[in-house]
Amino acid sequence: MNICVFLSAADLPERYTRPAREFAELLGKGGHTLVWGGSESGLMKVVADGVAEAGGRLVGVSVDFLAAKARAVTAPDEMVIARDLAERKALLLEKSDAVVIMVGGTGTLDEATEILELKKHGKHTKPVVLLNSAGFYDGLKEQFQRMEDEGFLPVPLTGLVFFAEEPVGALAYLEESMGTQ
Repeated sequence: MNICVFLSAADLPERYTRPAREFAELLGKGGHTLVWGGSESGLMKVVADGVAEAGGRLVGVSVDFLAAKARAVTAPDEMVIARDLAERKALLLEKSDAVVIMVGGTGTLDEATEILELKKHGKHTKPVVLLNSAGFYDGLKEQFQRMEDEGFLPVPLTGLVFFAEEPVGALAYLEESMGTQ
């Protein structure tokens, strides 16, 4: 399975890096491919290193103005440089079978909401997981629930996104959704 992961390129504390490393190891050992923003820094590097060390494949999609920060990859890995952020998001989604959203800032939130909006409108049917490491997305989960409760979502929240508290639950949900368990 090609799993797109949206996440921060910032250096973060252990409460966020531990679950990211754990998910990366599960992904790599499961023979899956990481599709990610291509950065060689912060949490993006933690996940890419973990997947590679566990035997997984890497497909990076960087963007022109961040290309200098992109990870150098060799065959069979792949790195694509997009013109802009919109093309990057489209390529990340196109190259993946499923999406996992880890902790991140405004860029990650932008990616998450666009992916969910596209799913809401039937532009893709890929499973989407929010990995709620250390309760990072508790507030967002509450906001999404309020949107559903007050009629702002035309489809059930459970049809858009699965909230996983631990990496093993995130991957199990994806494998079950894709029929690869």
